[in-house]
Amino acid sequence: MSQARISHIRGPVLQAQAEGPFRINEAVRIGRHDLLGEVLRADGDRVTVQVYEDTTNLRPGDPVRGSGQPLAVRLGPGVLGGIFDGLLRPLSGTGSDFVQAGMYAAEPEERPFEPLVGEGDRLAPGQAFGRVAAEGARPQRCLVPPDAGGEVTAVEPAGSYREDAVVLRLRDDRGSEHELAMGHVWPIRRPRPVHRRTALERPLLTGQRILDGLFPVARGGTAAMPGGFGTGKTVLQQSLAKWCEADVIIYVGCGERGNEMTEVLHEFPQLEDPRSGRPLLERSVIIANTSNMPVAAREASIYTGVTVAEYFRDQGLHVALMADSTSRWAEALREISGRLGELPAEGGYPAYLPSRLAEFYERAAPVETLGGDAGSVTLIGAVSPPGGDFSEPVTVQTKRFTRCFWPLDRDRARSRFFPAVNPLQAYSEDVAELAPWWREHEHPDWDRQRRRFLGLLEEEQRLQRMARIVGKESLPARQQLTLLCAELVNEAFLRQSAFHEVDRYTSPARQAAMMRTIDRFLDRAEEAVADGVAVSRISGLGLLRRLRRMGEEIGEDEADAFEELGRRIDDDFDRLGQQDGEDTQDAG
Repeated sequence: MSQARISHIRGPVLQAQAEGPFRINEAVRIGRHDLLGEVLRADGDRVTVQVYEDTTNLRPGDPVRGSGQPLAVRLGPGVLGGIFDGLLRPLSGTGSDFVQAGMYAAEPEERPFEPLVGEGDRLAPGQAFGRVAAEGARPQRCLVPPDAGGEVTAVEPAGSYREDAVVLRLRDDRGSEHELAMGHVWPIRRPRPVHRRTALERPLLTGQRILDGLFPVARGGTAAMPGGFGTGKTVLQQSLAKWCEADVIIYVGCGERGNEMTEVLHEFPQLEDPRSGRPLLERSVIIANTSNMPVAAREASIYTGVTVAEYFRDQGLHVALMADSTSRWAEALREISGRLGELPAEGGYPAYLPSRLAEFYERAAPVETLGGDAGSVTLIGAVSPPGGDFSEPVTVQTKRFTRCFWPLDRDRARSRFFPAVNPLQAYSEDVAELAPWWREHEHPDWDRQRRRFLGLLEEEQRLQRMARIVGKESLPARQQLTLLCAELVNEAFLRQSAFHEVDRYTSPARQAAMMRTIDRFLDRAEEAVADGVAVSRISGLGLLRRLRRMGEEIGEDEADAFEELGRRIDDDFDRLGQQDGEDTQDAG
């Protein structure tokens, strides 16, 4: 084990005089409290280390002890349902609100272990050898680490064991022995290997109409959610965490204000899982590194989060990771880079910011695991651009590596329009891959209706400028109708309350029914205007109020109500046409 002595300290970064060889990204222990750190540079007999804990009590001459291993976290059945800091050290169940100096991981607990193999069986890397199924908790698999494998020489019988207890022994082809516990350690900066990546084929359904209906993200895809203060990023991410079609939720609170993160930590465990009726936390992992916690641990937190996500993916699960926010993570990079004396690039961020963002988002994918299962990791990163400026470096670089862009608009948020996603700035590059899925699931016209809605919203923006100058009543009838129809799309489909019992979630079937109903109204309205019906008479129809409120008033099990509403649309427009014909005869 290599050692060094601290020569000087600059915040979370220190330099030490080495007494043996160190490796880049090697985990080290520092001082008498065994503070955790990581080697950033090794230049001859001098090493530069970033420390993941408070360095107040360190001083020159204190020892730095190398581990010989890269910075890693212990992954196992105790991770699910936990609240941790950026290096997977527990923040709950320890009797303290803070990570204690020198803490490495959670204290191992006893878990019920059930073997799935016997002596003489051969196990490949990534294959399941056991099962953990505590009462009331999601069953989990015990996996052979991706860098091990061989013949089973011994396996413990079913029973309760500590998570770090040896329950399986393997002998590989070279005769080396491997002792495996229910969990294992894996470096956070190294992606876990898979058999192969697979194609994006189905959406990650979120229950949010503006996302699923207009700007869907594929399961195993990537999305960026930039927005200034007060635009609803945290509420939207909590809605996604609760309702999205994922088996496991990873929530990374990276550098957010302590009071905001406190709300998440208090509210999240109280959320009910709509699938099971049990606490949502049972299938979630919360990683919290607030702005008052060590900045270096904030930099590591998103790598820890995606490593945990890959671990559950390798069990054949579909995982969604919410990072809130990558801007604070980038600020941690900038601070550490400044302390290292590196030349700054745009915005003061290090020149390697794009490559670090790429390393993170490229770990998202649908895959075939080493064990032969289908799993996926979907990454949704919130961005907090200063002043809501989407041209700043973190937002611009994030757009390069994500396929979906969901910008939150301050003006829509101020007008209490939520989700405040701006439909004229948002986009999804997954639409072409996901259109076949929608066609196969009772919505063959999804892509056409989606393009129609977006076309109306774009035309509305252009006409609004003219209407402010000459007045809406001075516009031609077709342009007045465009404004009316665009308003209907906004109010009936895009506006959605996260706190309403009925409106907070919309299934694909209900979204399809809503889009078909609005599309029928648009068709009949265009026909009526073409036949000479005044737009003012259309806007006076009583059914418009029902259309605008159908998200709140028509529930998931009320499909007949949409059919009835469609018939009412036809009846009301038929009466409009008859009245118009009678008026024409009277005038003649």
